[in-house]
Amino acid sequence: MTGYPIDKIYEEAGFIAYYLHWPHDEIMSMEHRERRRWCDEISRINRNLNDDGGSKPENVFDVFGKR
Repeated sequence: MTGYPIDKIYEEAGFIAYYLHWPHDEIMSMEHRERRRWCDEISRINRNLNDDGGSKPENVFDVFGKR
């Protein structure tokens, strides 16, 4: 059985911590699906705040690659 790559977990955790300032233990206790949902939500908010009509990635978190 293959688990979710640890480097991806830390990328998601860092992204959430940077924007929401949540504590490490709280972020790390989330299921992958929940962390991804928060990353998507943060990205959506950023897109809406930064929408200047230019070409932007669909998801700000995608700088780390597609999941």
